[in-house]
Amino acid sequence: MAKPDPTTTNAGIPVESDEHSLTVGETHSPILLHDHYLIEKMAQFNRERVPERVVHAKGGGAFGRLEISEDVSRYTKADLFQPGRTTAALVRFSTVAGELGSPDTWRDPRGFAMKFYTQEGNYDLVGNNTPVFFVKDPMKFQDFIRSQKRDPVTHLRDHDMQWDFWTLSPESAHQVTWLMGDRGLPRSWRHMNGYGSHTYMWVNASGEKFWVKYHFKTDQGIEFFTQDEGDQMASGDADFHLRDLYEAIDGGDEPSWSVKVQVMPFDDAPHYRFNPFDLTKVWAHGDYPLIDVGRMVLDRNPANYHTDIELAAFEPSNLVPGIGPSPDKMLLGRMFSYPDAHRYRIGPNYMDLPVNQPKSPRHSYAKDGPMRYTHNGDQPVYAPNSYGGPAADVERYGDIAGWSASGEMVRAAYDDHVDDDDWGQAATLVREVLDDAARARLVDNISGHLANAVSEPVLVRAFEYWRNVDKGVGAKVEAQVRAKQG
Repeated sequence: MAKPDPTTTNAGIPVESDEHSLTVGETHSPILLHDHYLIEKMAQFNRERVPERVVHAKGGGAFGRLEISEDVSRYTKADLFQPGRTTAALVRFSTVAGELGSPDTWRDPRGFAMKFYTQEGNYDLVGNNTPVFFVKDPMKFQDFIRSQKRDPVTHLRDHDMQWDFWTLSPESAHQVTWLMGDRGLPRSWRHMNGYGSHTYMWVNASGEKFWVKYHFKTDQGIEFFTQDEGDQMASGDADFHLRDLYEAIDGGDEPSWSVKVQVMPFDDAPHYRFNPFDLTKVWAHGDYPLIDVGRMVLDRNPANYHTDIELAAFEPSNLVPGIGPSPDKMLLGRMFSYPDAHRYRIGPNYMDLPVNQPKSPRHSYAKDGPMRYTHNGDQPVYAPNSYGGPAADVERYGDIAGWSASGEMVRAAYDDHVDDDDWGQAATLVREVLDDAARARLVDNISGHLANAVSEPVLVRAFEYWRNVDKGVGAKVEAQVRAKQG
């Protein structure tokens, strides 16, 4: 009898086992939350019987391609990163906190979500235009987002809620410094960098493992709006970023990004001066220089915004052979959160929508539920089976792209790296990356934001927050806010 097709996830990625969940050990062991195929099977089953995104609601995007010009095969066997490979891509840009109708030019991080339609299933890289984030543990993510949304009583955006959360969460300092600086208001989506932000694992054909961070450097150059320009644009053209991208591509001005990575040897991680899996930290380029990979080009506008962009579903759990997760807690939490959000927002069969369908063969046991319009004929609907249904190819895909773990179950932060703290990298950004003009704009932006209805107790904490980043910046912020108060 012919060998059956390999079982895949709904994204077309070959699975490692039809029978066994991923655990820490073989006996008396807890199941790991980032066993995304187990989660996919359970969540799909729960929804077999039959809205605006909660975050990143406002956005736009386009189709294009990823072109690999360099040889990084010594680091990863992933098909899309092999020399000379061109892979179809979809990119969606967005704001984070605003609703679907909010202005494009509010000060906010920008989402930078990418879907690559590889020969071994969809690979999704869900990042931002900043290399870091506000929190390092998914337990705090929901609270952070609520603090940036609308007050439940007044239903107004509330700066006091924002600064209350930030000043009680010192880990936010690095990202808030990015946000309050020039890059918190990019001139357009074309004029900003993108980052995978998280640390991922690359595995080469020999099974050797590496840690990797992604960088997408805009070939158009970094450009930004001042706060006044952004405020004027918010009232003059609330959809400016959406319009700019569409018109640029429609006019033949195809935006592109140079693709680069930082690669850390697997065994360097425990001894690196910063926790390499902390989403609030970056790796120093002097320690791990950027390595050229290729470029990404956007060359085709969506034919229909709703079907091509609004229904597009990006999820960090879509990891193809040769790429795996890392111990980054935020990444591990997002591996469950994102696909579950799609099942709620779009429905359990969101992977059947054309924009989300992999270009590679798909052999999944997912069945029924609302909007199910594909079927597998008389193929068995369960595994294992003796009737020729798909079966996991353990020999080919059974090598788990993971790491060893042991110890007591705890609720604690990673804090065993020599230079780990909440303020140091934010201070470096202020003192060594920004020039005098950028530092002045940073102070102006912070002061203007704080002067907006922030209560006195939160205001006092905010001044101390910025003194912890840089004494000079903290003093100037306090002086400007007090002057505004009269």
